[in-house]
Amino acid sequence: MADEQLTAPTKTTATRTSRTRVKPVTQVLGIDIGGTGVKGAPVDVTTGELLAERLRIETPQPATPEAVAAVVAEIAAHFNWTGPIGVGFPGVIKDGVVKTAANVDKSWIDVDASKLIADVTGSPKVCIGNDADVAGLAEVTFGAGKDHTGFVIMITLGTGIGSAFFFNGKLLPNMEFGHVEVGGKNAESWASDAAREREDLKWEKWGKRVDRVLHTIEDLVWPDLFIVGGGVSKKSDKFFPYFTLRTPIVTANFLNDAGIVGAALHAK
Repeated sequence: MADEQLTAPTKTTATRTSRTRVKPVTQVLGIDIGGTGVKGAPVDVTTGELLAERLRIETPQPATPEAVAAVVAEIAAHFNWTGPIGVGFPGVIKDGVVKTAANVDKSWIDVDASKLIADVTGSPKVCIGNDADVAGLAEVTFGAGKDHTGFVIMITLGTGIGSAFFFNGKLLPNMEFGHVEVGGKNAESWASDAAREREDLKWEKWGKRVDRVLHTIEDLVWPDLFIVGGGVSKKSDKFFPYFTLRTPIVTANFLNDAGIVGAALHAK
């Protein structure tokens, strides 16, 4: 009888412990690192809504890990942020480690970016992903690709050209199709928004360049939908008329905020 009396409370305690639930995270600081600007804002990850006006700080030059991380820390401090942080980065990411760095300093390569940003911000959790991948995540979760079955490609047009591939809503990470060769040229260096500004291209000429890049992609993988994001997406009416694609193409619902929203979702 004594043994039974001792055992019963232990069982009750175990039952109560098993029913304890961790409160789900609903707010994450989203950070979008770009070649010209670093942007961030707190995000409600249950709706995709920005909870404060975003803060944008110009990307330091050279964009070394230490310099960019300091900007991320400044954004976190601006929002008095102590919670989880999601980051979109312009390059291939493997387990939080940077493997390519097309539009930031090459010293980023092989840096554990998640650890670096966690150290400078004091955040208990930092998740980092490819910038186009996280932007696409925002669109397939809450935006233009929501509930869209089949093969969806997110294209971001900015300092570079990013690409994110989704099949039935599932991400295939680190698909760097912005670097395909088009007419003997790297697509990104020839048809990015930075190239448009650098060469002072008219919308028609630049739109036809982007069209040619997208034709190259659709001939290789036959998508069901293109979504275009990035800073220039808010001016899509100026270059969409020059597209001749067989694939349906739409503007990202979140426009240039897709990277912030998606980075937060990635950390969720």
